[in-house]
Amino acid sequence: MKKIFIFIFCLLIFNNNGIAKETTFNKELFDKAQSEGKIVIVSSWVKYCTSCTSQMKVLDKAKNDFNNIEYFKFDVRNKEISDLLNVQYQTTLLIFKDNKEVYRSIGETSKDLIYKAIQSSI
Repeated sequence: MKKIFIFIFCLLIFNNNGIAKETTFNKELFDKAQSEGKIVIVSSWVKYCTSCTSQMKVLDKAKNDFNNIEYFKFDVRNKEISDLLNVQYQTTLLIFKDNKEVYRSIGETSKDLIYKAIQSSI
């Protein structure tokens, strides 16, 4: 029985639902998107974080459901980006409009709440 629990635990930890966790944040692209008047969404993650995966799934879908959105993600252990955006925790969600941060949350994974935050920023 113990072996079954260990196997299930390993599946949950290492699977993370097939979301590619890679840093797509780039300061130049971030600045360009803002200068073009886009709503810019940034999220932070770490490799084995399941809430990060859940949030990223919602945000990947939101890219297709909303117009004029640019979405970036980064590993929160990247000190340069973390310091630039003042992000200290994984699963941090930031929304920028008109070169200003208009929304920040930590640990939000609910599609409804994330979509409401995006909608209120448009």
